[in-house]
Amino acid sequence: MENLNLLELLPYIDPAALDYQGWVNVGMALKHEGYKWEDWDAWSRYDSRYHAGECRRKWESFRGANPPVTGATIVQMAKEHGWKPENTEDDFALDWDSVIGNREGIVIPDSGWIEGRELREPEHWDPVEQLTMYLETLFESTENVGYVTQSWEKDGKHLPSRGAYDRTAGELIQELNRCNGDIGAVLGDYNPEVGAWIRFNPLDGKGVKNENVTDYRYALVESDKMELEKQNAIVRELELPIACLVYSGGKSVHAIVRIDAATIEEYRKRVDYLYAVLKKNGMEVDTQNKNPSRLSRMPGVTRNGHKQFLIDTNIGKSSFAEWKEWIESINDDLPDPDNLFEVWNNMPELAPPLIDGILRQGHKMLISGPSKAGKSYALIELCCAIAEGEKWLKWQCTQGKIMYVNLELDKASCLHRFRDIYNAMGWQPRNIANIDIWNLRGRSIPMDKLAPKLIRRAQKKNYIAIIIDPIYKIITGDENSADQMAAFCNQFDKVCTELGAAVIYCHHHSKGSQGQKRSMDRASGSGVFARDPDALLDLIELDLTESVLQQEENKAVCDLCIAHLQKNVMDWQEAYSQDDACSSSQMLEICRQRLCATSYSKLMSDIGEAKKTVAARTGWRIEGTLREFPKFPPVNVWFDYPRHRVDNSGVLQDLDADAGYTAKGAPWKQNFSKKKSKEDRAKERSDAIETAYDACSMNGNVTIRALAEYMGKSEKTVGRYLTENGNFWRDGDDVGRKK
Repeated sequence: MENLNLLELLPYIDPAALDYQGWVNVGMALKHEGYKWEDWDAWSRYDSRYHAGECRRKWESFRGANPPVTGATIVQMAKEHGWKPENTEDDFALDWDSVIGNREGIVIPDSGWIEGRELREPEHWDPVEQLTMYLETLFESTENVGYVTQSWEKDGKHLPSRGAYDRTAGELIQELNRCNGDIGAVLGDYNPEVGAWIRFNPLDGKGVKNENVTDYRYALVESDKMELEKQNAIVRELELPIACLVYSGGKSVHAIVRIDAATIEEYRKRVDYLYAVLKKNGMEVDTQNKNPSRLSRMPGVTRNGHKQFLIDTNIGKSSFAEWKEWIESINDDLPDPDNLFEVWNNMPELAPPLIDGILRQGHKMLISGPSKAGKSYALIELCCAIAEGEKWLKWQCTQGKIMYVNLELDKASCLHRFRDIYNAMGWQPRNIANIDIWNLRGRSIPMDKLAPKLIRRAQKKNYIAIIIDPIYKIITGDENSADQMAAFCNQFDKVCTELGAAVIYCHHHSKGSQGQKRSMDRASGSGVFARDPDALLDLIELDLTESVLQQEENKAVCDLCIAHLQKNVMDWQEAYSQDDACSSSQMLEICRQRLCATSYSKLMSDIGEAKKTVAARTGWRIEGTLREFPKFPPVNVWFDYPRHRVDNSGVLQDLDADAGYTAKGAPWKQNFSKKKSKEDRAKERSDAIETAYDACSMNGNVTIRALAEYMGKSEKTVGRYLTENGNFWRDGDDVGRKK
């Protein structure tokens, strides 16, 4: 990273906002680029998680990586948090003939509505005072000044000669103060019909070309295709950082604008940017004036009966950087307020529903729930329902095109899930061309970077919905921070606005029992998650009783018996009564009597599989918080892998949710009766450490600290879990899977 001090970039990166791997990457990059561990340590102290001595110990463990973590990592992090490199394509990257297009924050109010600002030629003026003020404003006393008083004629036009450049501003001012008002005695006589010129950037005293300019301080803005009063008004309205504003004595006003560039390359880019903004605002600037050695009109002389005079000095913004920041923020692209009286009898149409009674097109919806709720399956079910125009759970969906952004599953698994859902729902894939799947596992990036890429790919596709699954893969910052999560959720608004499509996404519950909480308070992190979307659907698990499971098993057995009788026995309806159809024992006895041995054996095999399915079945309650529609009664569903199925029987209606406080007793009483065995608890710990390792390994090397942060456990507890599991090795803080 030649000529770039990475330590100057570190203040742009907040260590408290990084996960463990991000923090380690900064350290590895600093070591790779030859910095000291103390540099990493000093920066790390801004994190409340800082432990004295930890940076040094970790630094000594860095042995290099393949590929190496270089300073480019720090540069990219700094860019993502607001740092802009100087003299790069990110800084005023415009060619000489570039034109700014529909860029945000470039245009002031219509220049046609700007009132002209009158120019008043001074009746009594002091030429020496005019020129002295000009010199004092633009130059240091020791800087050489170029000027021209002699001209020559070509095709009826007077052109300036090479002029003089061998005296400093201090020398000129000193002589002007002794000349008794005769500028010609100092600079040489000029032709009063032609006037005189002066160069606005300092020179080296050896010539008047661009290479003789010693400081790329100013640029000239001139236009002779607009009324003088309009020129005077627009450069002020745009708040150009003008050092000197001079009337040329002819058709134009000369604005000497602060550029303060470090190099000729930066000067060109900044001048290009300046000219492009002016052109965008209706001012046709003379592009022949781009050179830093250019001549401008000298104040204090006359030209064809008119005075060349200073109109103003030091107006507008104080610097080019301040002006650029202002000009790019002046247009906020916000709509004007609506007057209710004016729209009362001409109300705009509401966006049509996407999901009847739940969500409108172009709005946002969040599905929250714990793990194992099948949230991804629910979103895929919704994709398929929208594509086919079918019902999703109990709500009718509008048919249209949809994009599913898959951030978690590998491509094959994701595609198979779609086919499994179609098969489980019993739908024919007539409109699967309506579904686009963007597989980004292993390529997920923060939402503020993903949003513009998503918009670019989705434009002109006419999607009516975008589903993002899951959002924890693209969250940046602290999910418990309201301001950071508000900024994160604003990216969904951008997608909705740009595409006119609904954005639907899912998030996980916080830890602990959820039954006693309101549905909108269950999502993990800041309350912004629950309050930002237009619709929130929350899933909470129901505590299935033994009697409910037996009832489901009985129903499954009866349904299978009827199906086998229908297939294999003529006049099968006469074989059982309505009461028999509700008893598995009765139906099994009828089947044993009526079915042949082979068919009965097949029935028993199917029943065995059905019992496994029932045993794996879970019950869920969906509660909603809606902005656009009335609140709906809770909807109870079965998650019967791989699909969710609405419980129309009412068997789930009276069940308790997530061991919450209910009439049946406090949580401790319920938990006491459901106390898990020692083996079950050990298996849960083993599964938890396996899941955490798989998740952390996606970001590179896995460490104790990273696992602890992911699991919300202490490092000591994580170490005990690893030892108990037995499938992992440890080397200090590093963790790996045994082969």
